[in-house]
Amino acid sequence: MPAGPQAYAVFPNTEAWPDEDTLRPGDQLSIRVLGEPELTSDAYVVDASGSVQVPLAGSVPAAGRTSAQLREELVKRLGERFIRDPQVAVIVTERRRTTFAVEGDVREPGVFEAMPGTSLLTAIAQAKSPTDTASLDEVMIFRVVGGQRMGARFNVDDIRKGLAADPQILPGDTVVVGRSGLKSAWKQFLQAAPAFNLFYIFR
Repeated sequence: MPAGPQAYAVFPNTEAWPDEDTLRPGDQLSIRVLGEPELTSDAYVVDASGSVQVPLAGSVPAAGRTSAQLREELVKRLGERFIRDPQVAVIVTERRRTTFAVEGDVREPGVFEAMPGTSLLTAIAQAKSPTDTASLDEVMIFRVVGGQRMGARFNVDDIRKGLAADPQILPGDTVVVGRSGLKSAWKQFLQAAPAFNLFYIFR
């Protein structure tokens, strides 16, 4: 998995936050085609791959496009073979809440609302910080880019010291905080050892 400078090449820190007008997986759409009741529905949904399944038009890429751009694509596809001068309207009826997930060695893993300006450090802070056994040089971000799941590894210690940039977290990202095997084994030993043995060890 890419790490260090290669990690920032995979996920540039300057990557633009998705525009509020762009469609995302989970958005619900009303698509109306004049004179074509079999194509008209309020139940269209942008699927996990970022596409909308429309009869005759097929699987139409929608995520990252505006509703106006999706409408233009539908007009093009339907007009090429099936309908003369199609009149199409696309309306977003419900937007999916944008979220990211934090997993692994954090105190309260979960799903959180993604906001502009959310960084890796703030994402981990929302999960109530790393545990004592976390491996802060093995923190992964997973993201779907162009329909492909990609991942990169970051060193949170370096980010905290200002030695590396704090990468931006985007909607749909998953942050996984690794675990230090040595720290974990030592903590389990301390929890399992009798009190008098610990006194003997540390006196």
